[in-house]
Amino acid sequence: MQEFKSDVEAIDQFVVKYKELNKEIAKVIVGQEDTVKNVLISIFSRGHCLLVGVPGLAKTLLVNTIADVLGLSFNRIQFTPDLMPSDIVGSEILDENRNFKFIKGPLFSNIILADEINRTPPKTQSALLEAMQERHITAAGKKYELGNPFFVLATQNPIEQEGTYPLPEAQLDRFMFNVWLDYPSFEEEVNVVKKTTTDTKVELNKIVSAEEILFFQNLIRKMPVADNVLEYAVKLSVKTRQNTPFTPEVTKKYLAWGAGPRASQYLVIGAKCHAAINGKYSPDIEDVKAVAVPILRHRLVRNYKAEAEGMHIEKIIAELI
Repeated sequence: MQEFKSDVEAIDQFVVKYKELNKEIAKVIVGQEDTVKNVLISIFSRGHCLLVGVPGLAKTLLVNTIADVLGLSFNRIQFTPDLMPSDIVGSEILDENRNFKFIKGPLFSNIILADEINRTPPKTQSALLEAMQERHITAAGKKYELGNPFFVLATQNPIEQEGTYPLPEAQLDRFMFNVWLDYPSFEEEVNVVKKTTTDTKVELNKIVSAEEILFFQNLIRKMPVADNVLEYAVKLSVKTRQNTPFTPEVTKKYLAWGAGPRASQYLVIGAKCHAAINGKYSPDIEDVKAVAVPILRHRLVRNYKAEAEGMHIEKIIAELI
Protein backbone atom coordinates (compact mmCIF):
# COMPACT_ATOMS: atom_id res chain seq x y z
CA MET A 1 0.00 0.00 0.00
CA GLN A 2 1.64 3.25 -1.11
CA GLU A 3 1.85 6.27 1.18
CA PHE A 4 0.15 9.53 0.20
CA LYS A 5 1.32 13.00 1.19
CA SER A 6 -2.25 14.28 1.51
CA ASP A 7 -5.90 13.25 1.19
CA VAL A 8 -6.07 15.24 -2.07
CA GLU A 9 -3.32 13.07 -3.57
CA ALA A 10 -5.11 9.94 -2.28
CA ILE A 11 -8.39 10.98 -3.97
CA ASP A 12 -6.51 11.60 -7.23
CA GLN A 13 -5.18 8.04 -6.98
CA PHE A 14 -8.70 6.78 -6.19
CA VAL A 15 -9.95 8.33 -9.47
CA VAL A 16 -7.16 6.51 -11.37
CA LYS A 17 -8.03 3.19 -9.69
CA TYR A 18 -11.76 3.69 -10.36
CA LYS A 19 -11.11 4.26 -14.08
CA GLU A 20 -8.88 1.17 -14.22
CA LEU A 21 -11.63 -0.87 -12.50
CA ASN A 22 -14.21 0.25 -15.05
CA LYS A 23 -11.88 -0.54 -17.94
CA GLU A 24 -11.16 -4.03 -16.58
CA ILE A 25 -14.85 -4.80 -15.84
CA ALA A 26 -15.78 -3.66 -19.39
CA LYS A 27 -13.67 -6.55 -20.76
CA VAL A 28 -16.45 -8.88 -19.57
CA ILE A 29 -19.55 -6.74 -18.91
CA VAL A 30 -21.01 -4.95 -21.93
CA GLY A 31 -22.94 -1.76 -21.09
CA GLN A 32 -24.58 -1.57 -17.62
CA GLU A 33 -22.35 1.46 -16.80
CA ASP A 34 -24.78 2.84 -14.20
CA THR A 35 -25.13 -0.54 -12.51
CA VAL A 36 -21.35 -1.01 -12.30
CA LYS A 37 -20.96 2.54 -10.96
CA ASN A 38 -23.62 2.02 -8.27
CA VAL A 39 -22.17 -1.34 -7.17
CA LEU A 40 -18.68 0.19 -6.87
CA ILE A 41 -20.06 3.21 -4.97
CA SER A 42 -21.77 0.76 -2.56
CA ILE A 43 -18.51 -1.12 -1.97
CA PHE A 44 -16.43 2.02 -1.34
CA SER A 45 -19.22 3.46 0.88
CA ARG A 46 -19.37 0.27 3.01
CA GLY A 47 -22.94 -0.35 1.91
CA HIS A 48 -24.87 -3.25 0.40
CA CYS A 49 -26.75 -3.41 -2.88
CA LEU A 50 -30.04 -4.99 -4.03
CA LEU A 51 -30.18 -5.72 -7.76
CA VAL A 52 -33.62 -6.12 -9.31
CA GLY A 53 -33.80 -7.53 -12.82
CA VAL A 54 -35.17 -10.37 -14.92
CA PRO A 55 -33.00 -13.48 -15.43
CA GLY A 56 -30.23 -13.35 -18.01
CA LEU A 57 -29.03 -9.77 -17.44
CA ALA A 58 -25.56 -10.91 -16.19
CA LYS A 59 -26.17 -10.12 -12.50
CA THR A 60 -24.06 -13.09 -11.33
CA LEU A 61 -21.38 -12.47 -13.96
CA LEU A 62 -21.19 -8.83 -12.87
CA VAL A 63 -20.56 -9.77 -9.23
CA ASN A 64 -18.05 -12.47 -10.21
CA THR A 65 -16.16 -9.99 -12.38
CA ILE A 66 -16.10 -7.28 -9.70
CA ALA A 67 -14.85 -9.79 -7.10
CA ASP A 68 -12.05 -10.82 -9.50
CA VAL A 69 -10.82 -7.29 -10.28
CA LEU A 70 -11.00 -6.29 -6.61
CA GLY A 71 -8.95 -9.29 -5.52
CA LEU A 72 -11.58 -10.36 -2.96
CA SER A 73 -13.01 -13.73 -1.97
CA PHE A 74 -16.48 -14.40 -3.36
CA ASN A 75 -19.30 -16.80 -2.48
CA ARG A 76 -22.63 -17.25 -4.20
CA ILE A 77 -25.59 -18.45 -2.12
CA GLN A 78 -28.60 -19.67 -4.09
CA PHE A 79 -31.60 -18.84 -1.90
CA THR A 80 -34.32 -21.51 -1.91
CA PRO A 81 -37.45 -22.14 0.23
CA ASP A 82 -35.69 -24.90 2.23
CA LEU A 83 -32.52 -22.90 3.05
CA MET A 84 -31.92 -22.66 6.80
CA PRO A 85 -29.91 -19.99 8.70
CA SER A 86 -27.21 -22.56 9.56
CA ASP A 87 -26.76 -23.23 5.82
CA ILE A 88 -25.41 -19.72 5.33
CA VAL A 89 -23.97 -18.87 8.76
CA GLY A 90 -22.37 -22.21 9.61
CA SER A 91 -22.92 -24.77 12.34
CA GLU A 92 -21.18 -26.70 15.10
CA ILE A 93 -20.12 -30.31 14.63
CA LEU A 94 -18.46 -32.91 16.85
CA ASP A 95 -14.86 -33.51 15.78
CA GLU A 96 -12.91 -36.77 16.20
CA ASN A 97 -11.97 -35.75 19.81
CA ARG A 98 -15.65 -35.34 20.74
CA ASN A 99 -15.26 -31.54 20.94
CA PHE A 100 -17.63 -29.10 19.31
CA LYS A 101 -16.09 -27.30 16.36
CA PHE A 102 -17.66 -24.42 14.42
CA ILE A 103 -17.65 -24.88 10.64
CA LYS A 104 -17.98 -21.52 8.91
CA GLY A 105 -20.72 -21.14 6.30
CA PRO A 106 -20.52 -19.34 2.92
CA LEU A 107 -21.25 -16.00 4.62
CA PHE A 108 -17.57 -15.84 5.63
CA SER A 109 -16.31 -14.14 2.51
CA ASN A 110 -15.64 -10.58 1.28
CA ILE A 111 -18.37 -10.48 -1.39
CA ILE A 112 -21.61 -12.44 -1.04
CA LEU A 113 -24.07 -12.87 -3.89
CA ALA A 114 -27.45 -13.63 -2.32
CA ASP A 115 -29.20 -14.93 -5.41
CA GLU A 116 -33.00 -14.48 -5.38
CA ILE A 117 -33.13 -13.40 -1.75
CA ASN A 118 -36.95 -13.31 -1.81
CA ARG A 119 -37.14 -17.09 -2.43
CA THR A 120 -36.09 -17.99 1.12
CA PRO A 121 -38.19 -17.79 4.34
CA PRO A 122 -37.94 -14.75 6.69
CA LYS A 123 -35.83 -16.70 9.24
CA THR A 124 -32.96 -17.10 6.75
CA GLN A 125 -33.43 -13.60 5.33
CA SER A 126 -33.09 -12.24 8.88
CA ALA A 127 -29.85 -14.19 9.48
CA LEU A 128 -28.33 -12.59 6.37
CA LEU A 129 -29.65 -9.11 7.12
CA GLU A 130 -28.38 -9.26 10.71
CA ALA A 131 -24.91 -10.16 9.40
CA MET A 132 -25.12 -7.24 6.94
CA GLN A 133 -25.87 -4.79 9.73
CA GLU A 134 -23.57 -6.07 12.49
CA ARG A 135 -20.81 -7.54 10.23
CA HIS A 136 -20.49 -10.47 12.63
CA ILE A 137 -22.57 -13.50 13.54
CA THR A 138 -23.21 -15.25 16.85
CA ALA A 139 -23.26 -19.05 17.01
CA ALA A 140 -23.53 -21.10 20.23
CA GLY A 141 -22.86 -17.97 22.30
CA LYS A 142 -19.64 -17.07 20.45
CA LYS A 143 -19.15 -14.06 18.21
CA TYR A 144 -17.45 -14.54 14.83
CA GLU A 145 -16.29 -11.57 12.77
CA LEU A 146 -17.09 -11.66 9.05
CA GLY A 147 -14.72 -10.72 6.21
CA ASN A 148 -13.36 -7.18 6.00
CA PRO A 149 -14.35 -5.65 3.63
CA PHE A 150 -17.79 -7.32 3.63
CA PHE A 151 -20.31 -6.59 0.91
CA VAL A 152 -23.65 -8.25 0.08
CA LEU A 153 -25.18 -8.05 -3.36
CA ALA A 154 -28.68 -9.52 -3.34
CA THR A 155 -30.78 -10.15 -6.45
CA GLN A 156 -34.53 -10.31 -7.01
CA ASN A 157 -36.64 -11.24 -10.01
CA PRO A 158 -39.38 -8.57 -10.32
CA ILE A 159 -41.71 -10.72 -12.45
CA GLU A 160 -42.17 -14.12 -10.84
CA GLN A 161 -43.68 -13.67 -7.37
CA GLU A 162 -45.21 -17.13 -6.84
CA GLY A 163 -43.67 -18.94 -3.86
CA THR A 164 -41.64 -15.92 -2.71
CA TYR A 165 -41.23 -14.13 0.61
CA PRO A 166 -40.95 -10.39 -0.19
CA LEU A 167 -38.51 -8.47 2.01
CA PRO A 168 -40.28 -6.19 4.53
CA GLU A 169 -39.54 -2.46 4.28
CA ALA A 170 -37.53 -2.54 7.54
CA GLN A 171 -35.21 -5.16 6.04
CA LEU A 172 -35.00 -3.44 2.66
CA ASP A 173 -33.69 -0.41 4.57
CA ARG A 174 -30.42 -2.31 5.26
CA PHE A 175 -29.52 -2.02 1.57
CA MET A 176 -27.81 1.20 0.56
CA PHE A 177 -28.90 0.94 -3.08
CA ASN A 178 -31.79 -0.63 -4.93
CA VAL A 179 -30.61 -0.87 -8.55
CA TRP A 180 -32.94 -1.78 -11.42
CA LEU A 181 -31.31 -3.57 -14.34
CA ASP A 182 -32.84 -3.02 -17.73
CA TYR A 183 -32.46 -4.95 -20.98
CA PRO A 184 -29.37 -3.99 -23.01
CA SER A 185 -29.72 -1.82 -26.11
CA PHE A 186 -29.68 -3.53 -29.53
CA GLU A 187 -25.98 -2.64 -30.10
CA GLU A 188 -25.02 -3.83 -26.60
CA GLU A 189 -26.86 -7.12 -27.07
CA VAL A 190 -25.05 -7.68 -30.40
CA ASN A 191 -21.73 -7.16 -28.56
CA VAL A 192 -22.80 -9.55 -25.76
CA VAL A 193 -23.66 -12.28 -28.26
CA LYS A 194 -20.37 -11.73 -30.15
CA LYS A 195 -18.35 -12.05 -26.93
CA THR A 196 -20.18 -15.04 -25.47
CA THR A 197 -20.53 -17.30 -28.51
CA THR A 198 -16.80 -17.81 -29.12
CA ASP A 199 -14.18 -19.74 -27.16
CA THR A 200 -12.06 -16.69 -26.29
CA LYS A 201 -11.24 -16.34 -22.61
CA VAL A 202 -10.70 -12.98 -20.93
CA GLU A 203 -7.88 -12.62 -18.42
CA LEU A 204 -8.79 -10.17 -15.66
CA ASN A 205 -6.18 -8.26 -13.67
CA LYS A 206 -6.58 -7.51 -9.99
CA ILE A 207 -6.73 -3.72 -9.74
CA VAL A 208 -7.40 -3.02 -6.05
CA SER A 209 -6.47 -5.09 -3.01
CA ALA A 210 -8.58 -5.56 0.13
CA GLU A 211 -6.15 -3.28 2.03
CA GLU A 212 -6.59 -0.52 -0.57
CA ILE A 213 -10.41 -0.86 -0.46
CA LEU A 214 -10.37 -0.37 3.34
CA PHE A 215 -8.07 2.66 2.90
CA PHE A 216 -10.35 4.24 0.26
CA GLN A 217 -13.46 3.51 2.37
CA ASN A 218 -11.91 5.46 5.27
CA LEU A 219 -10.70 8.20 2.91
CA ILE A 220 -14.23 8.78 1.57
CA ARG A 221 -15.66 9.01 5.09
CA LYS A 222 -13.04 11.64 5.99
CA MET A 223 -14.10 13.84 3.04
CA PRO A 224 -15.48 17.21 4.24
CA VAL A 225 -19.09 18.17 3.45
CA ALA A 226 -20.46 21.72 3.33
CA ASP A 227 -23.39 22.42 5.67
CA ASN A 228 -25.73 23.33 2.80
CA VAL A 229 -25.07 19.94 1.11
CA LEU A 230 -25.64 18.08 4.39
CA GLU A 231 -28.87 20.00 5.01
CA TYR A 232 -30.05 19.36 1.44
CA ALA A 233 -29.56 15.58 1.90
CA VAL A 234 -31.40 15.52 5.25
CA LYS A 235 -34.18 17.77 3.91
CA LEU A 236 -34.64 15.43 0.92
CA SER A 237 -35.26 12.53 3.33
CA VAL A 238 -37.54 14.60 5.57
CA LYS A 239 -39.59 15.72 2.53
CA THR A 240 -40.64 12.08 1.99
CA ARG A 241 -42.37 11.96 5.41
CA GLN A 242 -45.87 13.07 6.32
CA ASN A 243 -46.59 15.95 8.73
CA THR A 244 -43.24 17.73 8.75
CA PRO A 245 -42.58 21.46 8.06
CA PHE A 246 -40.96 20.41 4.76
CA THR A 247 -43.64 17.96 3.51
CA PRO A 248 -44.50 18.93 -0.10
CA GLU A 249 -47.81 18.34 -1.89
CA VAL A 250 -46.52 15.30 -3.83
CA THR A 251 -45.71 13.50 -0.53
CA LYS A 252 -49.10 14.34 1.03
CA LYS A 253 -50.85 13.10 -2.10
CA TYR A 254 -48.92 9.94 -3.03
CA LEU A 255 -46.78 8.58 -0.16
CA ALA A 256 -47.97 6.45 2.75
CA TRP A 257 -44.53 6.12 4.33
CA GLY A 258 -41.22 7.96 3.93
CA ALA A 259 -37.50 7.33 4.31
CA GLY A 260 -35.81 7.09 7.73
CA PRO A 261 -32.56 8.63 9.02
CA ARG A 262 -30.51 5.84 7.40
CA ALA A 263 -31.48 7.31 4.01
CA SER A 264 -29.98 10.67 5.05
CA GLN A 265 -26.75 8.96 6.09
CA TYR A 266 -26.51 7.05 2.80
CA LEU A 267 -27.30 10.17 0.75
CA VAL A 268 -24.31 11.93 2.33
CA ILE A 269 -21.85 9.01 2.14
CA GLY A 270 -23.05 8.14 -1.40
CA ALA A 271 -22.61 11.78 -2.47
CA LYS A 272 -19.06 11.74 -1.03
CA CYS A 273 -18.16 8.64 -3.04
CA HIS A 274 -19.83 10.00 -6.20
CA ALA A 275 -17.79 13.19 -5.80
CA ALA A 276 -14.57 11.21 -5.27
CA ILE A 277 -14.97 9.07 -8.42
CA ASN A 278 -15.43 12.32 -10.38
CA GLY A 279 -12.24 13.83 -8.97
CA LYS A 280 -13.92 16.27 -6.57
CA TYR A 281 -12.60 16.80 -3.03
CA SER A 282 -15.98 17.62 -1.49
CA PRO A 283 -19.52 16.69 -2.60
CA ASP A 284 -22.05 19.22 -3.84
CA ILE A 285 -25.85 19.09 -4.20
CA GLU A 286 -25.54 17.53 -7.67
CA ASP A 287 -23.75 14.54 -6.11
CA VAL A 288 -26.64 14.05 -3.67
CA LYS A 289 -29.11 14.18 -6.58
CA ALA A 290 -27.01 11.64 -8.54
CA VAL A 291 -27.42 8.94 -5.86
CA ALA A 292 -30.94 9.88 -4.67
CA VAL A 293 -33.02 7.51 -6.84
CA PRO A 294 -31.32 4.16 -5.96
CA ILE A 295 -31.12 5.20 -2.28
CA LEU A 296 -34.75 6.33 -1.90
CA ARG A 297 -36.47 3.95 -4.32
CA HIS A 298 -36.95 1.08 -1.83
CA ARG A 299 -37.56 3.29 1.21
CA LEU A 300 -40.74 5.01 0.04
CA VAL A 301 -44.14 3.34 0.25
CA ARG A 302 -46.78 4.60 -2.18
CA ASN A 303 -50.41 4.90 -1.11
CA TYR A 304 -53.44 3.57 -2.96
CA LYS A 305 -53.95 6.82 -4.88
CA ALA A 306 -50.40 6.65 -6.32
CA GLU A 307 -50.92 3.04 -7.44
CA ALA A 308 -54.34 3.82 -8.92
CA GLU A 309 -52.96 6.76 -10.90
CA GLY A 310 -49.83 4.87 -11.99
CA MET A 311 -47.53 7.31 -10.19
CA HIS A 312 -44.13 5.57 -10.15
CA ILE A 313 -41.66 5.96 -7.29
CA GLU A 314 -39.03 7.36 -9.69
CA LYS A 315 -41.41 10.15 -10.76
CA ILE A 316 -42.18 11.01 -7.13
CA ILE A 317 -38.45 11.17 -6.32
CA ALA A 318 -37.85 13.37 -9.39
CA GLU A 319 -40.48 15.83 -8.09
CA LEU A 320 -38.93 15.80 -4.61
CA ILE A 321 -35.47 16.54 -6.04
